[in-house]
Amino acid sequence: MDNIIEEAFPQFETELKRELTEKSEIRIFKKGEVLMKTGQYFRSVLLIVTGLIKVYREDEEGNEFFMYYLQPGQACALSMICATRHKASELMAKADKESEVIMVPLEMMDAWMLKYKSWYYFVLENYRARFNELLSTIDHIAFRNMDERLVFYLQRHRETLKTDILTVSNTEIAHELNSSREVISRLMKKLAEKGMIRLLKNQQIQILSLGAD
Repeated sequence: MDNIIEEAFPQFETELKRELTEKSEIRIFKKGEVLMKTGQYFRSVLLIVTGLIKVYREDEEGNEFFMYYLQPGQACALSMICATRHKASELMAKADKESEVIMVPLEMMDAWMLKYKSWYYFVLENYRARFNELLSTIDHIAFRNMDERLVFYLQRHRETLKTDILTVSNTEIAHELNSSREVISRLMKKLAEKGMIRLLKNQQIQILSLGAD
């Protein structure tokens, strides 16, 4: 546990790392496993150690819309906010790959904000980063056409996963963009014709140039 915390959160004070080791626990979530559900009340603050977490917004019919990723060294800002206000989650999160997550007891949230500067700034930075990601997502939802939203989606996944080869089906993309598989398939073919991507076998996409390289 000590080595895991040191590697993922080296900026924390020594005493804070010690408290994390003593008062928190590590859970492993398998790919596709749900970390938090819409309407769920949090019992812990979630710190990501390894893996990758996808955060979604659900509508009343259960349709999911991809919002952003959580990566190692980051925290679920929503769990922090809901924890301090004792509110139910308005988002859901799934493990995109097997992930290790530190579960911090809720009662430590406020105490550490007053006790440790590194925790205080860590919380503020996670609020800021998630807020900026939400603004970017809203901008593309509200003011862009579906073809632009698709390019934004592919760019974000390439940047997060740090690879030009994405393994994702048109059905999955349509699901996460709240569109239809037929629309996404048509737009993907257009991107391929423009030389922006290459459609490979086994539901793989090679990104060549999306205009922001």
